[in-house]
Amino acid sequence: MYVHSIPGGWINHPFWRKSFKIETLEDLQTLRECPVEEVTIDTAKGRDIAPEHDIDDETDAAEQDDAAPPAEIAIAHQGASATVAVRKPATRTETAVERERAARIISSSKSTVLNMFSEARMGKTVDVKDAAELVTEITSSVSRNADALISLARLKTTDDYTYMHSVAVCAMMISLANQLGMTQEQIKQAGMAGLLHDVGKMAVPLDILNKPAKLTEEEFASVRSHTVQGHSILKQIEGIGEVALDVSLHHHEKIDGSGYPFNLKADSISIMAKMGAVCDVYDAITSNRPYKAGWDPARSIRHMAASAGHFDPITMEAFVKAIGIYPTGSCVILQSGRLGIVVDQRPEHLLTPRIKLFYSTTSRMPLKPEIIDLARGGDKIVAYADPAKWGIRSLPSIDLD
Repeated sequence: MYVHSIPGGWINHPFWRKSFKIETLEDLQTLRECPVEEVTIDTAKGRDIAPEHDIDDETDAAEQDDAAPPAEIAIAHQGASATVAVRKPATRTETAVERERAARIISSSKSTVLNMFSEARMGKTVDVKDAAELVTEITSSVSRNADALISLARLKTTDDYTYMHSVAVCAMMISLANQLGMTQEQIKQAGMAGLLHDVGKMAVPLDILNKPAKLTEEEFASVRSHTVQGHSILKQIEGIGEVALDVSLHHHEKIDGSGYPFNLKADSISIMAKMGAVCDVYDAITSNRPYKAGWDPARSIRHMAASAGHFDPITMEAFVKAIGIYPTGSCVILQSGRLGIVVDQRPEHLLTPRIKLFYSTTSRMPLKPEIIDLARGGDKIVAYADPAKWGIRSLPSIDLD
């Protein structure tokens, strides 16, 4: 079926668009688990619902007709007790356990990335052998629990932004490649591209990169040159993949042609470069920088959603699915009036993550931090929350304790 619209705001469902065709069983299951009671369908673009008395006949026909997949039949009869076959997810390591491993990976990655970038800043040929090993470690961590490493990599300071940004984009590129169903080789290439995408910034003076005030036109031009500079640096590396070259040069292109350095439009930008654009911007705007404080993950997603013409819609939709409808670190308000920060999310419970409670909007008083699992019922998320509205300057940690 073709979903024409979903009532209510975007917060009520995890889909990037309100209009789309149901093509996978996973999308069907996700839609059925959303807190929406009805959807409007477009029968000119997809199947119509069958009369209720013909449910059994339609189901029998679907089993014999490849043009009528089970997903279309099941969505037509949400009131029926239809069984939906969902692909079995890979075994997932508990977040607390994987965060310990991820913390060690992040710690060891600092010297690797700093050495590479230092070589680039001094005009030396970058040795990416250690980088390849780091990408392998990050890939393994993401495969066990993508949220663990990505959520930790987001917690960077202005001093370690450069190297942590590279690690974070690497991890997100790997997670997004997984979400898009890419091969293991493509996932590896995506990770390497993410790790090296900003190497060209080593050719930009540090006083410009770290300037807290507004850049002059000349300084902004210097920053924009990092894409071409990075491509030039990477071309000198023997055996560097085409994906890394492509992403380093094109991760600031926009699908409406307003990006740089070549003002490429949608069809002229590769899928890997489109992925790089999404991951790069998301990590940049959620991070603390010399010139601004990082935004809450939820606010960042809303901002990117409103940036029409910047990001490829299909890539952006996959990214939202990869990081979750309520990204770790998001501040949310519950039906009970309590504020909490998302500390853990699970693919099978997209709308009901684990929350660390810390404030009561009813009493306007802090609460003793407590972690609750919304999947067990008892309370639910009403909306994202702006902590500044309640005079809250800093959020609690995402530690599961």
